[in-house]
Amino acid sequence: MTRRLFDDVDRWARDAPGATAIHDTDNTVVTYGELGAWSNRVAHLLIELGVVPGDRVAISVPKGAAAIAAMLGAAKAGAAYVPIDPDSPLARIALVVEAAEPRVVIADPTAVATVMAADQAIDEVVVGTITQDAPTWPRPAAFTGADLARHDGASRPSVRWAADDLAHVLFTSGSTGVPKGVMITNANVFAFVDWAVEHFGYQPDDQLSGHSPLHFDLSTFDVFAAFAAGATLHPVPKRVNVNPKDLAAWIRERELTQWFSVPSALNHLVRYDDVLPGDFPSLRRLIWCGEVLPTPTLISLMTALPHAEFTNLYGPTEATIASSWYRVADTPADPTESVPIGRPCSGERLVVLRDDGSDADDEEIAELYIEGVGLSPGYWRDDDMTVQRFRTDLIDGRRLYRTGDLAWRRADGVVMFVGRVDSQIKSRGHRIELGEIETALSTVSILNDSAVVAIDVDHLDGAAICAAFTADEPIKPARLAKELSQLIPRYMLPHRWIQLDAMPKNVNGKIDRPVLRTAFEAAEEGAR
Repeated sequence: MTRRLFDDVDRWARDAPGATAIHDTDNTVVTYGELGAWSNRVAHLLIELGVVPGDRVAISVPKGAAAIAAMLGAAKAGAAYVPIDPDSPLARIALVVEAAEPRVVIADPTAVATVMAADQAIDEVVVGTITQDAPTWPRPAAFTGADLARHDGASRPSVRWAADDLAHVLFTSGSTGVPKGVMITNANVFAFVDWAVEHFGYQPDDQLSGHSPLHFDLSTFDVFAAFAAGATLHPVPKRVNVNPKDLAAWIRERELTQWFSVPSALNHLVRYDDVLPGDFPSLRRLIWCGEVLPTPTLISLMTALPHAEFTNLYGPTEATIASSWYRVADTPADPTESVPIGRPCSGERLVVLRDDGSDADDEEIAELYIEGVGLSPGYWRDDDMTVQRFRTDLIDGRRLYRTGDLAWRRADGVVMFVGRVDSQIKSRGHRIELGEIETALSTVSILNDSAVVAIDVDHLDGAAICAAFTADEPIKPARLAKELSQLIPRYMLPHRWIQLDAMPKNVNGKIDRPVLRTAFEAAEEGAR
């Protein structure tokens, strides 16, 4: 039987309607019975508005129960949902709407009241809200919460569904400045979710964090793994996410059993000493994905939280949430020690290939490819990019996703991440991996955040290594260079330094290296 995004919610709505599905950001509680009925009403409304199987429904609503009900409702109407960050600039909202060509846009009146002013493209689709409030928009909303209330929540519509139908299209940053849409199917989602529920042993009593924004693929794990287990999802409020002390207090208050996020949130908790010895007593597991977690941060967390399990997940959006895992059993003894990305999840394969497509030997650094059940069908209406990134010309016609990451395989089969292919540079005759410098810099205790990029400089032989950092007090670069020189060769020391009040982050919470690169290039230009 085909698994559909809403099946687990409907199963629990039938079997345990009073169980809590979502403990929302405003502290309200939504049961499985309520969520099932809410999403049924959304589905009936969408069909009334003309949505048919295969359509897209864009959702620009802040993370929480309303947005998730909209996602499930779109699925029940047979559509793929397209989550849009409600905090995005209007120009980017317009680009995503224009590219996705949704039949309907569900927006939030308080967060995206001007969404219809984004661009003329928005005038071509039906726009409204599923809240009771009638918003003041440039033109009347096509539907509101009052229209939703007219529909029966007791049953869902009967629509056609298949495993290879699109579940959602996630728009990520594109190198040309135009967002690229990654297509994800129902089968892709449940290939990972079903593995994760079994692997981590989820139970209905689990209290799971929802840290990632809904337009970021990690949220797919948060939402649908929680529902598969009949557990409770706790979307992390924006108001606490910006303050480590408030976030730590919120984790305690919600008695979370699992935390899952990108590493930046964990870095802040540790840097500001907001995780106490024996803290978060309910926490059974802590999982991270999306970037390298600095080993000093991991050491601090494992020392403070000996009762929790620690797992690193690895995988790009194009491979659906994650493709490999590694449980860190023992606290690392060396703060410069790298944490493996581990072994493939069920149905996945990690392949390390040389430039000529041949298999790399054990311990040989080469480019990492992913094969298996998580691979996206490709990029939304971009066949050229799909062919470039999803390769069938390397190994007997097998379909492989080119990650753009460098890796190597240990003799025991565990895979080690090295860095991005495009983060390997040549400077003054030396080949240098910027990730190695970042790892060393992360061990400097006086820093809060740090990142390393490279720019081209005419008077240098090769690229200039540039380091950005944040700290609680002004730090002279000479002091940092002195500490780094104890860890890495002198030819790897940064040539340029900049101290920032805050590290720039992209919409997924990762350090925005293109922004840093632009800042260093501007500084270089100004110095000429």
